[in-house]
Amino acid sequence: MDNTTADQATRVSNEAPHDSHGNSTAAWTAVAIILVGFTVGAIAMVLGPNWLLFWISVGIVVLGALAGKVLQLLGFGVPADDH
Repeated sequence: MDNTTADQATRVSNEAPHDSHGNSTAAWTAVAIILVGFTVGAIAMVLGPNWLLFWISVGIVVLGALAGKVLQLLGFGVPADDH
């Protein structure tokens, strides 16, 4: 049994689709670099903690965020399906 009202159905159909959300070169690059940073940080915490390696990992994460933004500004933020 469908309990949606006509208003709910209209509201949902008027929303823009998000099929390609985050599916861009900029997003994938940023995520890959940030994952490396978090992995290095986790290793740093297991090894002691090794604070020098931990702060290097923080720098890698920041670098990943900046790389994603720069790539987006350079035009690589367009989803791969829209090229």
